[in-house]
Amino acid sequence: MKYRIAVDTGGTFTDVVVADEKGFLTVGKSLTTLDRYYNGFKAALDNAALSLNTSGEHLIDNCEVLIYGTTRSTNAIVENKVAKTALLVTEGFPDILTYRHGGKQGVFDLAVELPDPYIPRRLTFEVPERINAEGEIELELNTNKTEEIINNLKNMDIEAVAVSLLWSISNPAHEVKVGELLKKLTPDIPFTLSHKLNPIIREFPRTSSTAMDASLKPLMQQHLRDLEEDLRGSNYKGEILISVCSGGVMHVQDVIEKPIYTVKSGPAMAPVASIAYSSADNLGDDIIVVDTGGTTFDVSLIREGQIKYSRDTWLLGEWTGHLLGLSSVDIRSVGAGGGSIAWIDSGGLLRVGPQSSGANPGPACYNQGGTEPTVTDAAVMLGYIDPEHFLGSRMKLNQEAAKKAIQKISKPLSLSIEETADAIITLAGENMIKSIHEITVQDGVNPAESILVAGGGAAGLNIVPIAKSLGCKKILIPRTAGALSACGGQYSNVVAEFSGSYYSHTEDFDYEGVDKTLNDIKSRLTEFKNYLQSKNINEFDEEYFLSSRYLNQQWDMEIPLPVNEIKNAQQLQIVSKAFHDTHFQRYAVKEEDSIIECMDWKGRLIAILEKPTIPKISVSDKKIEKNRESESYFSETGKVATPVYLGERLLPGMVINGPAIIEEPTTTVVIYPNSKAEITETRNYLIHV
Repeated sequence: MKYRIAVDTGGTFTDVVVADEKGFLTVGKSLTTLDRYYNGFKAALDNAALSLNTSGEHLIDNCEVLIYGTTRSTNAIVENKVAKTALLVTEGFPDILTYRHGGKQGVFDLAVELPDPYIPRRLTFEVPERINAEGEIELELNTNKTEEIINNLKNMDIEAVAVSLLWSISNPAHEVKVGELLKKLTPDIPFTLSHKLNPIIREFPRTSSTAMDASLKPLMQQHLRDLEEDLRGSNYKGEILISVCSGGVMHVQDVIEKPIYTVKSGPAMAPVASIAYSSADNLGDDIIVVDTGGTTFDVSLIREGQIKYSRDTWLLGEWTGHLLGLSSVDIRSVGAGGGSIAWIDSGGLLRVGPQSSGANPGPACYNQGGTEPTVTDAAVMLGYIDPEHFLGSRMKLNQEAAKKAIQKISKPLSLSIEETADAIITLAGENMIKSIHEITVQDGVNPAESILVAGGGAAGLNIVPIAKSLGCKKILIPRTAGALSACGGQYSNVVAEFSGSYYSHTEDFDYEGVDKTLNDIKSRLTEFKNYLQSKNINEFDEEYFLSSRYLNQQWDMEIPLPVNEIKNAQQLQIVSKAFHDTHFQRYAVKEEDSIIECMDWKGRLIAILEKPTIPKISVSDKKIEKNRESESYFSETGKVATPVYLGERLLPGMVINGPAIIEEPTTTVVIYPNSKAEITETRNYLIHV
């Protein structure tokens, strides 16, 4: 039998999902091994192999495609463990990463500390050159001065170089020349040119993404090469695909050239899986996707079957962190996962997160030296997680350690252990609800009109009260929810995007200039398509997008282009109507007589990969049998005897009324009072709130 293997290495756990030829998925889970990520992957694969009565070696030997996702690059940026990177900019513009967009959060709060630039000012160097917005050379590149700067980098232990010249998007000649000098004078130092990576008008997001990509190259290129070496050393002969932030996959060699695409790539896979699961159970195509891991809670949005994208993805907080700058799946993250630490602030109020216990030492109940109370410890004390059956009984939890940790904050709050644990779960849920509102309500979307798809090992602990607060009537929790992002890899396609900038507006539209820009994008899509065809991929879709705004608006909005070319007034009118309608849907206002400014243009190539079908099973009339009872605490009822069911014994058609608990090897689903769970034909859990 042939297999497909998808991997997601998170900060706490490594998830593996194995698909067989019939489409059945098997999940394996293990703690992430930070010293050599392959070891954690192998342990998770061995765990999945046990469920299949085989070995990890057999799975690798018979694997056709391996899809690998990692948080390595994201964590490197968050923890500031990237390469020592130099930034080369146009003379007179050394503070692009310092000034950013020119704004800050809380404009009247003088105590707000401005963040440090991603690359320090002392490692930013000004190159004498100037090209104007029309692409005309106003000052030739001073090659002697540029060579002097590059030679000085050798004495500064620089590990990578980012090059972002002011108008390289209009004429890349000077940036290309700087690249040639770098290759000649510092052949062992990797570099990134902004016009090749992210050719958009705004210099801050372009420079930010260029700086990130360059800083990740030494780390991620070595990481991906190590992965490939370990896999080949284990006799793996199939294709290696890497999850990327666009919600698709790319071949490993392509990602080695542009490692920034791995940033936020893990959470970007969750909506891909959610579309597949919701479609299989005919639950609609308006979806809110939540993925609760050990460290973070990630939210993404799907409208009419289309994943929402954004260029405003920040790491370490909006305005206070670092901007990804690339078009990527719009993911909002908050530090509220299973390992999030509960604490009391200086005012005596209970807080949860953003600090996390991580994989090591982990929650107190892990018995690995952790002493701080976490969301997982709270779930243990509420009777939601059985210490004897965690991770499919592979990991025993220490309930007494969890109790001692909770007591550290229950006593100052004058609450019982159960009341404190319930407050921790509730407060974590409030943080999660806030992040859902940011991507829905604040963007003109009523969450009550969507189905909620919940994934992640900790998703089932409090998703029911979250759904009630949002007004969502249905929640879909896949049986493989504990590895939702890895599941997304199984249903993903190769996705590549190419951008171009050309400014025009609807009052005096430059048809020729826009057509030239779109044709350039199309030619790059065709070139990449030909490359994929050489790898026996032959089914493709193409999509085109425009970033535009009303005249004098500060920020632009990306819309799908309803036509693939704009060569006459009729086609321009179709595009204008699409912009007005999207603006009204999002902001409840439109000005059909206003001029529309067109900024950036983008093409997306989707190469359709063969993927497993989701099998369906006939409805069963077999009687439901509980495995045991747990004394669980709910705010509505207090302590109550709660039936516990093993997920592997539940069949389609069965209905479980709350309160109840369903245990899967990699997740726990809590059915709160006054809600019920229905097992669907795909053996997933549809909860009615």
